[in-house]
This record gives sequence, structure tokens and C-alpha cells, in this order.
Amino acid sequence: MSTHAQRERLLLADLLEQAGPDAPTLCPGWRTRDLAAHVVVRERRGDAAAGLVIPQLAARLDRVREEYAERPYEELIQLIRTGPPRMSPFSLKQLDEASNTVEFYVHAEDVRRAADDWTPRPIDPVFGDALWSRLERMGRMLGRRSPVGLVLRRPDGQTVVAHRGSPVVTVTGEPAELTLYAFGRQSVAKVEVAGEESAVTAAQNSRLGLT
Repeated sequence: MSTHAQRERLLLADLLEQAGPDAPTLCPGWRTRDLAAHVVVRERRGDAAAGLVIPQLAARLDRVREEYAERPYEELIQLIRTGPPRMSPFSLKQLDEASNTVEFYVHAEDVRRAADDWTPRPIDPVFGDALWSRLERMGRMLGRRSPVGLVLRRPDGQTVVAHRGSPVVTVTGEPAELTLYAFGRQSVAKVEVAGEESAVTAAQNSRLGLT
């Protein structure tokens, strides 16, 4: 039985293939070729991927990603589709599921929602619960740069406090949409945002997410 990460991996590869190498994405400054190179480097070049969390190594990461982006686009798609090499930590099924479920979901939507005619895709309730469980664990990290208090709320009332502060902005939506909001895709997330007008504007324009 395939995992959430495996299914999102294949969907991402398909979307990148269908879009072609020069389509827009929601990642600032990146076309689909750049996004594909990012995914490959993250999984296959741990020496460079450290730049994702260590600022001093970010320049090297950018250089390696640019080198990969110059490879044939079809090769990048195939590397994503086939997954990491056996020596990569991401080849471990449990780590792949823990680390890549959200990564691949968000990047799949980076491709889908950059198009003019996108519509939300149906999300399986089990997958929605999986995304929610990750928001419960990662919420405070994702919301740490929010300039206002930030609460993520499911329609059933379950909440995650992503940032403590005042005034408070409450963002209500399905887990998949809240995930996009918390990862800095506020402009495309299908959510309801409630709070003081100035606080809502601050939350909408804030730099949420891991980077």
C-alpha cells in the first residue's frame, strides 16, 4: 500500500511533467525547472541541502540547485518519480512519510495554483487528518514569524495555536488549506480569516513557513 508521501511524490512529478520546464510556480523567482531541481537536490545532495537550515550554506545550496536546473528536465522528473537513492535518509519509508508528505503536497499546489484556471482538488479525509497532525506538531515553528497571534482552526473546532500574541487572527479551513496558509501561501489558501482588519492584513502579508 502506498503512503501519502509516495502518492504526493507521483502527483508532483506528473504535474511538473505536464506543466513543462518554464511554467510559473508559487515559489518566488522559481519556474517549474527550479522547483524540480530543488526537490532533487533536497533528496540527493545532503551536503548541499544543509543550506535549507544553515544560512551560511545557503549560497552553496543555490549554486548546486542551479547546476541541477541545467540538467535535462525529463531527467529531473524521473529522479523525482523514482525517489532518493538507497543511501539517502529519505529512502527510509518512515522518514519519507514524515518529511515528504507535506513537502510534496505544498509543492504540488505550488504548481497547480500558479495556473490561472486552478481549482481546489478533493482531499481524502484520511490525508486531511495526516496533514492536520503535522500542523499540530509544526504549528509554532511555522507561525513563529507572525506579527500577530495566529490560531489555525478546523471547521469542527479543533485548533492549533501557531503564534501567541495579541491581537489574535483566527484562520478557519480544511487541513489542506490551513497547511498552505501556514507554509506562506496565504494568497491562494481557501480559508476564512477573522480578526481586527489591521491584524488580518499583517497575518496575510507575514512570512510564515519554515524558510
